[in-house]
Amino acid sequence: MILMAEETKTEQKREQKRPTRKAAPKRKAVSASSGSTEHKLFNKYSYDVEVLDLSLKNYVNLRPEEFPSSYRRTSSKMFSKANINIVERLENALMRGGTGKKVGGRVIRTEGRLQGKKLKVMHIVENAFDMVNEQTKQNPLAVFIRALENSAPIEDTTRIRQGGTVSNIPVDISASRRLDTALRNISTASIIGAFNNKKSISEALANEMILAANNDINSYALKRKNEIERMARSAK
Repeated sequence: MILMAEETKTEQKREQKRPTRKAAPKRKAVSASSGSTEHKLFNKYSYDVEVLDLSLKNYVNLRPEEFPSSYRRTSSKMFSKANINIVERLENALMRGGTGKKVGGRVIRTEGRLQGKKLKVMHIVENAFDMVNEQTKQNPLAVFIRALENSAPIEDTTRIRQGGTVSNIPVDISASRRLDTALRNISTASIIGAFNNKKSISEALANEMILAANNDINSYALKRKNEIERMARSAK
């Protein structure tokens, strides 16, 4: 009994000598609105842009991303292009090789310098947007959207076979194809403008976006749009 009493006394002394641990302070709940930061394109430009063309509104993706790059992981799904950021779709349109054909009286030969080089194309688009911002003092993303809306054709022609004759008939273009055509023409115009010229591809891209946004007749994308619609009207 005496031994047990002595052991309990020693244990009590040890517990008194042990430092007391303080409880961890409770963290205050932070609301999502106060702690969240707005994602801007290239950490510079806001995504607060309105799409005025109602047919293109469902296909122009303006999901806030600082450096849009999805590596086309959902390419096997139908209509997956509608879920890709519109700036990334412009970058993908620029990553093309030389066709070897004469377009606009010039031979496009990029020799594959942009094929697969996503980072290089991203820098080209960023520099082009900076130039648009310096020249227009506007959000370059809004200027780019206006350029797409103005350069997207409404009608086109298709070939049909009736018996032994082949004829062209006018058809309406879907919203997805309208956007694809506008992106292709703007990217082609930038390659043509920089081909065999002192002007860089960023300067050519910025110049084309400004011309197309202002409905200038010197824009290559607008010329292609008017040509496609003129052929459709003549086929009626």
